[in-house]
Amino acid sequence: IHILGIITAVCGNLLISISLNIQKYTHIRQSQRGTKPYYTSPLWWCGILLMGLGELGNFAAYGFAPASLIAPLGCVSVIASAIISMVFLKETLRASDLLGGALALTGTYLLVTFAPHSAPHVTANMVERCLISWQFLAYFFFEVVLFCILLYLYKCRKMNHIVIVMLLVALLASVTVISVKAVSGMLTETIRGSHLQLTYPIFYIMFIVMMASCAFQIKFLNEAMKMFDATEIVPINYVFFTASAVVAGILFYEEFYGLSLIYIIMFVFGCLLAFTGVFLIARTRPKIKMDRVFFSMGPISSKRCTDKMQPEKGDSKHGTLASKLVCNSGTQQEDS
Repeated sequence: IHILGIITAVCGNLLISISLNIQKYTHIRQSQRGTKPYYTSPLWWCGILLMGLGELGNFAAYGFAPASLIAPLGCVSVIASAIISMVFLKETLRASDLLGGALALTGTYLLVTFAPHSAPHVTANMVERCLISWQFLAYFFFEVVLFCILLYLYKCRKMNHIVIVMLLVALLASVTVISVKAVSGMLTETIRGSHLQLTYPIFYIMFIVMMASCAFQIKFLNEAMKMFDATEIVPINYVFFTASAVVAGILFYEEFYGLSLIYIIMFVFGCLLAFTGVFLIARTRPKIKMDRVFFSMGPISSKRCTDKMQPEKGDSKHGTLASKLVCNSGTQQEDS
């Protein structure tokens, strides 16, 4: 049944990568036209719909396979997004993209091969037992203390370092993974008809925890996007999220219980390869700034000042606004 979870997760991540590139294309097109806001475009809403379907696929995948197997497959979205942007958005293909894609694909193969393929059926009684287990209580206490320290540094001491913000996101992500797998697993058991799980209060408690952790995770992620570039956030978020999901799966759902040492070593090696590949793909990827679109100033009468204006200094096509104003003022003086 883990094969179904893998296929669902891969399809979900492919939809997410297509969605991100559709939204990127919409932003570029709307900024060049300079007409309506991007959210008025039907194409942008198609991208949002595809992202919703992709996230729904990832949610369903947790009900069929262990969390430590599903979470690392997020690198599929990074690889697919890079390929789509090269083909359709005409972004430059770099040597680091080829090397990173090869490493990420190799790491993904190792992850799928050596990750735990079986996990106990998630039921309400199982979730209740795991919540009061000593290893989870110790992990949760450590996570709460670390989260409070990081939140104090971030909010009170104004330490806006990318590692601090992304660690806050990762700590919330571990709670999200635990709650998502619990809700998805109990829904899967209910749909199978083996046992109705929706009558247990723990189902609704985990659902509320899932929604709250997702909301705060998105909040901190958006704050990080405002302060740092996506080329920094994507690889760090992937590494931290995967690590937190694997740790949550080990401590809460005991997914590595009974797994041989060689399988654990190969799984860790696959994670390292996938991490390296994602870093290489996202490294120094060209930035798209909507307020820096190349546009023409048009011809100015009586003067040969027909260069195009480009805010980037040092470019061979760079023509400053001051030179335009000088030429224009000179023309007005000659006319007078």
